Amino acid sequence: MRNFLLIVVLLCLVNFPTVHSARLEPFERGQQGRALRLPLKDPRIVVMKGKRRMELHADGSIVRIYQIGLGLNPVPDKVRQGDRATPEGDFYVFTKNNKSAFYLSLGISYPNVEDAERGLRDGLISRAQHDAIIRAIKRKATPPQNTQLGGDIYIHGNGAKRDWTWGCVALENGDMRELFDAVGVGTPVTIKP
Repeated sequence: MRNFLLIVVLLCLVNFPTVHSARLEPFERGQQGRALRLPLKDPRIVVMKGKRRMELHADGSIVRIYQIGLGLNPVPDKVRQGDRATPEGDFYVFTKNNKSAFYLSLGISYPNVEDAERGLRDGLISRAQHDAIIRAIKRKATPPQNTQLGGDIYIHGNGAKRDWTWGCVALENGDMRELFDAVGVGTPVTIKP
């Protein structure tokens, strides 16, 4: 019986890496520490607020996962200026700032069309502000950042160990450097609950 158990354990150990690695994405099989091959093909950023996780996708696959910190009000979707919530929805990188007060930063195109529609409906913004947001989004430009909806939402450095921002997504500086070098203006960003 003892020999049988030993054989079973050895078979499990021998087969575990093969079985286990078949279910894992490449980054989970040890590629997380390897340098990214730049330029990335079709990069995309996906943030999952509830998991405090950011994925960097390229060519349809996840190539990196980063731990993140969020706004001081991390659960709800951003509604208005000063609520310290991190927005949810589909955005794009509208600027890259290598002189950020928070190491490096990528500007996120908040508010988006849905935010503008909600803001107009709820009386937070005027028709002119709504229309300016829509025009900017259609041109993939910087939407107005100074309305009652809020603005200045960035992915930036200075730490991901806790939720501390005013609505931004924070990374550790080493991760921010890698992401900053890997993506360009126009990169799609999806922020999920």
